Amino acid sequence: MSISSALVALAAAAAMAGPHLGKPATPEQVARADISVRPDGDALPPGSGSVSQGEAVFAAKCQVCHGAQGAGGPMDRLTGGVGSLATKTPVKTVSSFWPYATTVFDYTRRAMPLTAPQSLTNDEVYAVTAYLLSIDGIVGKDAVLDAKTLPLVRMPNRDGFVGYKGRANR
Repeated sequence: MSISSALVALAAAAAMAGPHLGKPATPEQVARADISVRPDGDALPPGSGSVSQGEAVFAAKCQVCHGAQGAGGPMDRLTGGVGSLATKTPVKTVSSFWPYATTVFDYTRRAMPLTAPQSLTNDEVYAVTAYLLSIDGIVGKDAVLDAKTLPLVRMPNRDGFVGYKGRANR
């Protein structure tokens, strides 16, 4: 066997052995990470939140990045733009672009605030979602969202995408 074929064999054996990094996730770790909510609301957690509660949470934890009433700041604008997508100057926001209110909840719960993802309680996420949707009149100022009411919210751009065939879109 030549040196080059020996090196190739050694490299192949090392590759088969793998880098031995990490360790298998425990069922508890998987459960903590598996927090996806489907468009039809399947897997929404217990809890609830009102528009007024969401306004307070937004002011304390979201406004610094997204501006007053979600109008934009150093980070993306979240509100406004409803009806603008078919114009020459579309404004893509949660209210104008996203097809499902449950997606607002899911994204907020898993990714916000940027400096401390997954630090909001379920009640805070329901409340912030209610507040954001109230700014553009998608829900009323007296709305309280929870696992039963959130999937019933009809977003302005619901029909702008190929539909999800879950319970909420039948």
